[in-house]
Amino acid sequence: MINRWNRREFLQKTSAATLAALAAGAPIPGLLSGCTRADKDKPKLAGKRGTADTVILLWMAGGMAHTETFDPKRYTPFETGMEGNRVLSTFKSMPTALDGIHFSEGLQSIGKVMDRGTLIRSYVAADMGHILHSRHQYHWHTCYEPPQTVAAPHIGSWIAKELGPKNPVIPAFIDIGQRFTVGEAEELKAFHTSGFLGNEFGPFFIPDPSQGLESVRPPIGMDARRFERRNQLYNELISNSPVGEFGSDYQKESLRRSMEQAYRLLNSPEAKAFDLSTEPAHIYERYNTGRFGLGCLLARRLTEQGARFISVTTEYEPFKGWDTHENGHTRLEDMKCQIDGPISQLILDLEKTGHLDRTMIILASEFSRDMMVEGRPDAKVQEQVKQPDVLSDLKFYGMHRHFTDGCSILMFGGGIKKGFVYGKTADERPCKTIENPVRIDGIHQTIYHALGIAPDTQYEVEKRPFYTTPDGKGKPVLDLLV
Repeated sequence: MINRWNRREFLQKTSAATLAALAAGAPIPGLLSGCTRADKDKPKLAGKRGTADTVILLWMAGGMAHTETFDPKRYTPFETGMEGNRVLSTFKSMPTALDGIHFSEGLQSIGKVMDRGTLIRSYVAADMGHILHSRHQYHWHTCYEPPQTVAAPHIGSWIAKELGPKNPVIPAFIDIGQRFTVGEAEELKAFHTSGFLGNEFGPFFIPDPSQGLESVRPPIGMDARRFERRNQLYNELISNSPVGEFGSDYQKESLRRSMEQAYRLLNSPEAKAFDLSTEPAHIYERYNTGRFGLGCLLARRLTEQGARFISVTTEYEPFKGWDTHENGHTRLEDMKCQIDGPISQLILDLEKTGHLDRTMIILASEFSRDMMVEGRPDAKVQEQVKQPDVLSDLKFYGMHRHFTDGCSILMFGGGIKKGFVYGKTADERPCKTIENPVRIDGIHQTIYHALGIAPDTQYEVEKRPFYTTPDGKGKPVLDLLV
């Protein structure tokens, strides 16, 4: 039976899980579930046999409609008085670099680089009752359905913990573009965390990539001596805070190590990588479509400097961006302008420098959209959008409802097949997955497999094993890999 959690219950449960994580001791490395103690004491070989060293997640927050982007269906132009059920795609289909494969109009630049990557057309999001964006985003980023009694780590934190930094100065996990001042802040914070793994493996936040340098240097007017005093005060605050009172020694030391890492970065030449003003003007303008585009530029620079996991988001803000509860068609025209050029440029630039071979790029969203179906055909949930059967206004033309039975994901580099298409959705409504369904544990384990992280990696938390994917049962989709 599906739990029908509301937002308040979601926050209560995730907040309790975070407090429980602070009280937990150091997670006990399980590593390989069947290994002997002698094997446990050996250095981990994770990452040594993989095909990737770095991951860039391009997050289309808010629910990107597959039929309007990377899996277009029959195009129907807008007419006043048209029947909504006739509309499958509101954009024309355009050819890509792959024979017979089309993308929706406005994504031609990404289409031109699809010979470098794989297109998944059969991602299926989870059934979790009444659809909340924050719950599905939590699920996508952690692989665990909320709420949990344990604060589940973000996939970036798992990677930072298991592989460590490529460059000891550059934060292993960097999150670009998500602010927590634009609505549903607490829900978003619930999965932007390292959970029980420790603060040092959490995200280094850069809300605005154009101000990236501000994130890695003291405020104006603060000299080195004053900053050092603040560092001492920080350690005192840890001791006197709820973390100091209720947290374990492991969590306290992890907080201190995270501060030490930030201090090293402040005084390193690598800090210049965060300064986009040093980028040649003609390159800068290729990325300059807004905060997301500049985030892609910053991701490229940080990849070249040795970041391990980078997330760049179009940012989730209710009823903005991909969250198209109305004006779906016109909103997507703008969203495509923001992402098309920068994403293709990121791929081409990393390919030119040789970094794409060892960098896996993933473009994804929490679920898709449809004009008529909320949820999936065989598991419909409560309607959240009033969509008239007959369209009297352009604002109703577009994909407004949340659809979980057919979503598109793009993957490039780091051992991913080139020029490959996996899965299929129906050509008529409901445009659901009909071949090779892929779920989130398969996506996560495919990423871990490429990085060389064992599928049964686990830690003991609350006297039970906690795996990278639930119960350690996730399997990589090997068909996606070379």
